[in-house]
Amino acid sequence: MYPASQIPDGTLPPPPLDRASQLAASLLSERGEASGALIARELHDAIRTLDPAASFGFQRFLATAFQPDQAALRAAAERYLVDNTAEAAAQLARAADPPRQEVLRRMNMAPGGTAALAAMRSEIGARLGTEPELKLLDADLKHLFASWFNRGFLTLQRIDWQSPAAVLEKLIAYEAVHEIRGWDDLRRRLAPDRRCFAFFHPALPGEPLIFVEVALVEGLAAAVPPLLVQDFDADAARARAARADTAIFYSISNCQDGLRGVSFGNFLIKQVVEELRSEFPRLNRFSTLSPVPGFRRWLGRQAADDGQLSALLRETDGQTWWQDPVEGERLRAGLLRSCAHYLTQPVTAGRRIDPVARFHLGNGARLERINWLGNTAPRAIEESFGIMVNYLYDHDSIEENHEAFARDGRIVRSAAVDALLGGDPFTLS
Repeated sequence: MYPASQIPDGTLPPPPLDRASQLAASLLSERGEASGALIARELHDAIRTLDPAASFGFQRFLATAFQPDQAALRAAAERYLVDNTAEAAAQLARAADPPRQEVLRRMNMAPGGTAALAAMRSEIGARLGTEPELKLLDADLKHLFASWFNRGFLTLQRIDWQSPAAVLEKLIAYEAVHEIRGWDDLRRRLAPDRRCFAFFHPALPGEPLIFVEVALVEGLAAAVPPLLVQDFDADAARARAARADTAIFYSISNCQDGLRGVSFGNFLIKQVVEELRSEFPRLNRFSTLSPVPGFRRWLGRQAADDGQLSALLRETDGQTWWQDPVEGERLRAGLLRSCAHYLTQPVTAGRRIDPVARFHLGNGARLERINWLGNTAPRAIEESFGIMVNYLYDHDSIEENHEAFARDGRIVRSAAVDALLGGDPFTLS
């Protein structure tokens, strides 16, 4: 195998996919760090020239060509069954480690290697359902990213109106919860009574990994519009920040699809709480205002076996009931009680909890309040009938709440949520 600069005269270069595959294989045979980095750079250059079909072919090659040595793995497994010592377990782990992971590590040595591998994982994510062999490559990339993006390598930065324009543009592009409608909207979200924090990694300069938007308010916010729609008045915003007793985390957005499954949010929230406590000693409450993305789907499944619930769903289907105060009030009690049952159902094997609830409850928050028509944007109506939820992060009980949820699946909740649970969840008022 020759690097591109050493192809003998008169020899036709291999087709692009073959060349990329040969370069990847040669990475394992190179021992010197300098030569390995050179080949890794050539490999990334080769990958960038591949058309989509060849690029998918290279990803399949990575997924299938670098498997553990079966004879060595079998021998290590047999030894462990006979001699189940720590040394035998370590030998088995080494034998089971696929050479593909070492190829990926060496690909990461090239400048921009981390970004290229993250982009590769983003590409294969959409094809995992139809090409299951790619799951091995996806799992190896996730495993490596969990180490490379360890919390110790991340830096927390506040983003404000003075941040580089390239970073501000990325906020607009990556916002996944409440769309940022241009620069004026972004400026309002970075006003003196707002805060935005993001994690960054040195391997991806200028690229936020995840960011959170915070509103400094008085009392527990129940609805999204007051947090988003405000005239920009810097003096008034500073006065609101000075009076604030509550920090509302109203949007958390993961920015890098290639890093899906690598957890940043739990560290982000806890560190931002400490930053805010230091800057604003008056703050005594830290809460989210969160969507309930799985509620309508869950309710639809329940309706298959419940006539009353089926009737409730028909009342909301294809209607603008949330714009009619009388009709909305008629549906309010039934939908709120249903949502309370959805969010507090026991966490057992085979029963999926709402993903947003799982995130915050797993981080030690308390299910504090369920808010009627907290967000009437089309997506919120479609997913959860506009219902929003406050998850409260109480400094003195976070660890206890986390343990209760992680150990027993117990959902710590307020008396207000318990009150909603009294009575038939599917009865119209």
